[in-house]
Amino acid sequence: MNPKRFPFAHTFSIVARDPRTGEMGVAVQSHWFSTGSVVTWAEPGIGAVATQSMTEISYGPLGLFQMQQKKTAPQVLRDLLAKDANSEVRQVAMVDANGNIAVHTGSRCIAEAGHHTGHQYSVQANMMLKPTVWPAMAAAFEAAQGCLAERMLEALDAAQAEGGDVRGKQSAAMLIVSGENNIEPWKGVLVDLRVEDHPEPLTELRRLYNTQRAYEYMNKGDDLLSKGNVEDAFTAYDTAARLTPHILELPFWQAVTLIETGREEQAFPILKKVIAAEPNWLTLIERLPAAGLLREDPVLLEKIRRLLD
Repeated sequence: MNPKRFPFAHTFSIVARDPRTGEMGVAVQSHWFSTGSVVTWAEPGIGAVATQSMTEISYGPLGLFQMQQKKTAPQVLRDLLAKDANSEVRQVAMVDANGNIAVHTGSRCIAEAGHHTGHQYSVQANMMLKPTVWPAMAAAFEAAQGCLAERMLEALDAAQAEGGDVRGKQSAAMLIVSGENNIEPWKGVLVDLRVEDHPEPLTELRRLYNTQRAYEYMNKGDDLLSKGNVEDAFTAYDTAARLTPHILELPFWQAVTLIETGREEQAFPILKKVIAAEPNWLTLIERLPAAGLLREDPVLLEKIRRLLD
């Protein structure tokens, strides 16, 4: 075997299914560039796969394909391992839509290497500083509260706190899909975040996840507003702004929506802060009437222009 044929995605990861929601996902950190492009695989309503160590990437797409054919995760992993002449250097974990778990740590994975399985989840790691990394991941995941993404982030943080990869850290990723398989696949991808190269990949991954949550609250606000639920809509907008106070776009569109719903006095202080921080937002708001996103009202636009006087 020539190990140079395989990506060296020596790493720690978790695959899991949330029994309450049916969501399934993979989360990973590694000292390897763009680990998410190698390790993480998932498909709505089908399952999730982590393939690592001296990685054979095909375990991801082939594993999901076989799970589409109604095979369980253990059946799929047994089949793929039987066909792999280099299975002793692989580390692979799978979960299917029914919560069945399958995991393999090859005998030639670089120490410290191992895995731990629990109820509808598996944690696995190789080339770790200490053999306590994956037990720490399991304990953190089981103790964590919140949604699947938040619990998986806790597991990754616990691994790093225990020493993590003996080489250090470079990239991280998280992929979560819906448990439903009767929807368009692109609608079933709930989280798809990658940190390709960063000195603190887990910190950056959590920042990106919080930013995604902010945009989700913004979209929720738009949806609530379209249904006439004004108060709840603005609660969602406020939450979005609090999660990402450094992003001017979210309060900008909140202010535009306030104007369009007759709440100019609430909108103007928000707009004033946004435009003071970046004057180009004034240029944008002047262009919105032509696009049908703000009413044609010269008096209104003049009031907005005078906000910085």
